Amino acid sequence: MSGELAPGETLVESEIGAQLGVSKTPVREALRLLAGSGLVTMSTYKGASVRVIDAEVAYAVYDLRAMLEPEAVRRAVENGADFSEARHVLGEVASGTGAADRAHASQTNRLFHRALYAECGNPLMVEILDGLRDQAALITVTGWGISPTWKGEAAEHLAILNAAEQGNAKQAEHLLRKHITDFIDRVAFELPGERAGDDKGVR
Repeated sequence: MSGELAPGETLVESEIGAQLGVSKTPVREALRLLAGSGLVTMSTYKGASVRVIDAEVAYAVYDLRAMLEPEAVRRAVENGADFSEARHVLGEVASGTGAADRAHASQTNRLFHRALYAECGNPLMVEILDGLRDQAALITVTGWGISPTWKGEAAEHLAILNAAEQGNAKQAEHLLRKHITDFIDRVAFELPGERAGDDKGVR
């Protein structure tokens, strides 16, 4: 998430184990878990490597987010959800200027978004959105490296949260969907692969 390991960089179990002071066995298991969350790519011939985010992957993840997350937040608002946790983390969202700060901003961004949809009333919807969070976070950090817009996004977060706290479910849904699609439209054309002008169905 910090960019210390570059996209496509090979992850050698023995080297990582030496750096962390552990054997290769827990490293191998950790790499499998990271592969399952979409952060690491496993190859029979090349082994493990850092996931390369291209436009196709980014559009696929954000397409699903744009369909599910705004709906989940609409339901949470209509259910009278408590958004105090979202308000608590809002002050830390999208702060910082360096690569390490992007990683921190990404973590607080994850916490904020989850706090919005957690009480949607559908555990399966929450589980699916939780399953997207690692890949979405990697796309976010990659996108911020292209277009450092986290401070502007903090204002968008505030508007979404205000609408949710005021019980305006439709407005919160609309603002969140726009927040998600605007981000991918800003950064995807800079990623390798398909360009943002291609019809990927995010909207």
